[in-house]
Amino acid sequence: MNQSYLELGADESKPIKAWIKDVPVDQKALEQLHNTAKLEVVFPHLAVMPDVHWGMGATIGSVIPTKNAIIPAAVGVDIGCGMMAVQTSLKASDLPESLAEIRSNIEKAIPHGKTFKGRDKGAWHSLEEPQIKTWESLRPSFLKLSAKHPKIADRVNHINHLGTLGTGNHFIEICLDEEQFVWFMLHSGSRGVGNRIGRYFIELAKKEMGRHIKNLPDVNLAYFSEGNPSFTDYTEAVSWAQEYARLNRELMMQSIIKVFKQSHRIPSFNLLNKAINCHHNYVSYESHFNQKLWITRKGAVSAEKEQLGIIPGSMGDCSFIVKGKGNLDSFKSCSHGAGRILSRTEAKKCFSLKDHIAATSDVECRKDLDVIDETPRAYKPIKKVMQAQHDLVEIVHTLKQVICVKG
Repeated sequence: MNQSYLELGADESKPIKAWIKDVPVDQKALEQLHNTAKLEVVFPHLAVMPDVHWGMGATIGSVIPTKNAIIPAAVGVDIGCGMMAVQTSLKASDLPESLAEIRSNIEKAIPHGKTFKGRDKGAWHSLEEPQIKTWESLRPSFLKLSAKHPKIADRVNHINHLGTLGTGNHFIEICLDEEQFVWFMLHSGSRGVGNRIGRYFIELAKKEMGRHIKNLPDVNLAYFSEGNPSFTDYTEAVSWAQEYARLNRELMMQSIIKVFKQSHRIPSFNLLNKAINCHHNYVSYESHFNQKLWITRKGAVSAEKEQLGIIPGSMGDCSFIVKGKGNLDSFKSCSHGAGRILSRTEAKKCFSLKDHIAATSDVECRKDLDVIDETPRAYKPIKKVMQAQHDLVEIVHTLKQVICVKG
């Protein structure tokens, strides 16, 4: 049987199984993977997805199984970041010829962009019932966590960020599938409060490892071991942040649906399928290879057999609704997107506004210098990424965006 992954492991490390055939991988990411594979808590091997690229703390596009331990920096600071998508009964012919008004209405309905003190563009100024009700369900656990670790609650917009998009590669898209049905799709995570929780526990892990941190190949790979009170606190905090992220996406999806329902230019419609809402930056306690392991998916999606997931391309390329094949070697995982081929800084140097306009010519989206770092050619070709993981997922729908909202 032809194995579709490559073996990257060195003698002094755990094996690395990488689904990277015919896709570019930068040297910095490879070095980072080898460092992670040297950890004694990693078991039995690392799995690497085709969208792999260097990331802060740990490699994006990697699945890191650990025994009796968790690495906070592997989970990262955008805890619970992920995707949500829903298919509607609308067809392409139901959309107006000009999509500018719809994009504008979405941007008005959902706060997005950076949050600045005194001029918050990315947070709610006045809260509505959905945000208040959702926060009330999250609040008791947050108060319990912050009572133990007060710094978690320091300078965070927890309730004001619920139902908001954020910045960077987070987006809202209106897409068409192969039968011209309209889909609503979005990408976001746990916003400021998740970032605060992530940074706090990353530093706490480094501090608690003390002199032992010198034995790590990278200080960012500091971990909590089971039995440590901070391990329990972190698992509770990360679980809470993952739930916050899931609910954040649900609130935004409600807002998108409301925008379309209220438009006099859009006919009435229904939702055709159960919404897909999946994390791709998270940790989960799972059984693999007859062991109970902590599985950290850092830029990877759960792909259990028959499980639906979302793999987005860049803002000018297609995206995919997929069904998992339950591949055991990948810890039943797949990629979380196309993956960057250029850093944000490199993309701004390499591409002009003219390049970006040409690459997004068929998409109603921002076409200004502030989004050059997200221009399509900063990412790997999504079709090559999908080919490299053909034994991890099956494509169910191919989506092409017609509207893209970026923070």
